Amino acid sequence: MKKRTPISAIMTKNVITLNHKDSLETAEHLFKLHKIRHIPVVSGDAISGMLSYTDLLRISFADAVDEEEHEVDTVVYNMFTIEQVMAKNLVSVPSTATIKEVAEILAKKEFHAIPVVDDTKLVGIVTTTDLINYLLEQF
Repeated sequence: MKKRTPISAIMTKNVITLNHKDSLETAEHLFKLHKIRHIPVVSGDAISGMLSYTDLLRISFADAVDEEEHEVDTVVYNMFTIEQVMAKNLVSVPSTATIKEVAEILAKKEFHAIPVVDDTKLVGIVTTTDLINYLLEQF
């Protein structure tokens, strides 16, 4: 296992993002369409927050809706904005951070995704799943 491998080697580079003006219904659609659990919220190239599928579950019954069904009861979603639901105090890492450094952060914190930011620009996202897949490849 390479000790100094940068996180850029395993991060997702083509990141699905939301704007703070998007609706929570749009967010749910993106989570289900792309089968992902975390979406950075951006303003231009700068990240302002992170929305997780768990954040949506806390305010709705999103998991009770069939994944193939496109009609969703939006009453609850209309009560909140993305900015009200998203995590705002983010921990981020530069693309030069090592996989080990990122693994240490995720092992100690209570979140499962970290935005990768270079010079205030979102360049990727790394999740616990990315780390597990990396470790599996090593065997």
